[in-house]
Amino acid sequence: MELLLKTGQFLLMISILVILHEFGHYIPAKLFKTKVEKFFLFFDVKFALFKKKIGDTTWGIGWLPLGGYVKIAGMIDESMDREQMAKPAQPWEFRSKPAWQRLIIMCGGVIVNFLLGWLIFVGVVFKHGDNFVPVTKDTPVQYDSIAKVIGFKDKDVLLSVDGESIDRIQEARIEILLGDQAKVLRDGQEVDINFSSEHKKMLLSLQPGIIYPVVAPYVDFVAPDSHAQEIGLKAGDLITSFDGQQVSSWTQLVELIQSMNTGKIGVQFQRNGQFFDKEINFSKGDILGVRVDYNKIMHTENFSFLESFGAGYHKAVSTLSLQIRQFKLIFNRDTGAYKQLHGPVGIIKQTPLSESISEFLLRMAVFSIWLGFVNILPIPALDGGHVMFLIYEMIVGRKPSQKVLELAQVIGFFLMIGLMLAITVFNDL
Repeated sequence: MELLLKTGQFLLMISILVILHEFGHYIPAKLFKTKVEKFFLFFDVKFALFKKKIGDTTWGIGWLPLGGYVKIAGMIDESMDREQMAKPAQPWEFRSKPAWQRLIIMCGGVIVNFLLGWLIFVGVVFKHGDNFVPVTKDTPVQYDSIAKVIGFKDKDVLLSVDGESIDRIQEARIEILLGDQAKVLRDGQEVDINFSSEHKKMLLSLQPGIIYPVVAPYVDFVAPDSHAQEIGLKAGDLITSFDGQQVSSWTQLVELIQSMNTGKIGVQFQRNGQFFDKEINFSKGDILGVRVDYNKIMHTENFSFLESFGAGYHKAVSTLSLQIRQFKLIFNRDTGAYKQLHGPVGIIKQTPLSESISEFLLRMAVFSIWLGFVNILPIPALDGGHVMFLIYEMIVGRKPSQKVLELAQVIGFFLMIGLMLAITVFNDL
């Protein structure tokens, strides 16, 4: 049931993003009096689930949920309509428009993606504020077992990574993965901890949290169809013992769960002064299915309406920067980070179920910025490939030949399909 809900949420998010992205191309095309022949959500290979022609444009829904497209007259795209391109150019066609207009049309989808991400961040921080767990000398933290192998010790105060100060635990985790050196305050002394590719591989392969605030294991959320739901755990319960060992912090509970082998496991918890003793059939690698309640140590920074635009912009830029910087890990084979790349199947499996509209919107903001970034890469078959050739044309004063554009489109298309299939087969499945 949870997988079905996650799949539904993912398809809804993709549908919204695809429609808005394609409108980013459609609107400037119409403003520049360029004919748009098709506007489709998903791909209509051989047939469409629905289509209706309104004016010059056929609007429809395809059956293959891998994105969507607008077919603009006189443009070399995935449709490879050579018959149309062999005819003399018409005034309403894409190829007849000035280069600057074609550039705006091609950049429109990416611009919408970035604007959407920014505006979602603006709305969420204005309504709910910016919630985070601070990293300060007064916030005790613990490190998981892998982080301790690397050189961290419990109660280390993380000062900086690669010289950049860290003030939020949420930032600390990813910065440690992307950085080369951390500086911590330990017993009043500053200590440097260096990260090797082997360290990164250890952190990525086991997917630990690295750093945790010391917080009692009060339950905030119970996942459907989980061990936690099976034994009757509810939000507000305090887990006191796991497999016969007393539990005093969330970090300790996580490490106990990760170290368990297959067998019957006892779980004790407290609710309104009453103690419960339950048993689960646990398999190695299972999760309990709870999320800890961080509200007691969570800090909220609120913003006025105008301030929220700056805060949202900062979050959007940080999201984009993080996505670009992750290529440092992906292109380093020694870290094994390329194994963490996921296609649609892996994304659905790995992404938690959104429990609120705000959580869904925040996830959509991140995905929208990622979609914009990927689309602007200078790869033929993506928007960035068209932009690359348009910039070439504007610099040298002439268009690349139609054969070059067609060949690039075919190569780019098969490269993207091949990469998607490889990621799905080797990483997702």
